[in-house]
Amino acid sequence: MSELKTGDLAPTFKLPGDGGEDIDLADFRGQNVVLYFYPKDDTPGCTTEAINFTGAHADFEAANTVIIGASKDSVKRHDNFKAKHELAVRLVSDTDGELCEAYGVWVLKKLYGREYMGIERATFLIDAEGKIAKVWRKVKVKGHAEDVLDAVRELNG
Repeated sequence: MSELKTGDLAPTFKLPGDGGEDIDLADFRGQNVVLYFYPKDDTPGCTTEAINFTGAHADFEAANTVIIGASKDSVKRHDNFKAKHELAVRLVSDTDGELCEAYGVWVLKKLYGREYMGIERATFLIDAEGKIAKVWRKVKVKGHAEDVLDAVRELNG
């Protein structure tokens, strides 16, 4: 599968989301969508990233932009994660990994000399027409939410 890039049509999805409601990308046509992939609920980097996006939630909303976090965690784990940290972002459960595969974020990772498959921390900005407007790969959490918000503002002109 080739890597997604700016201008590509974003792969569609309809998956279980937090709170038990399905999240369907098609429902957000006419709005920008920030789809960010993260390895695991309630781990330090992932928690910081979700809290940072939550902190900027009102600014994203004002810019006609929805934030959706995606991992392979279950809906129940997502619900617990959201409640524990009072998160304002939507979370989608990709337990079978199809969404991760479609966006090319299920990758070979290395930690302490050990290789394993896991989710690459990555973010995709999808415009109101459903096309990829910007891609961030191998995301560093510090300052990332602000970078994404700047890109949304630039996209909106």
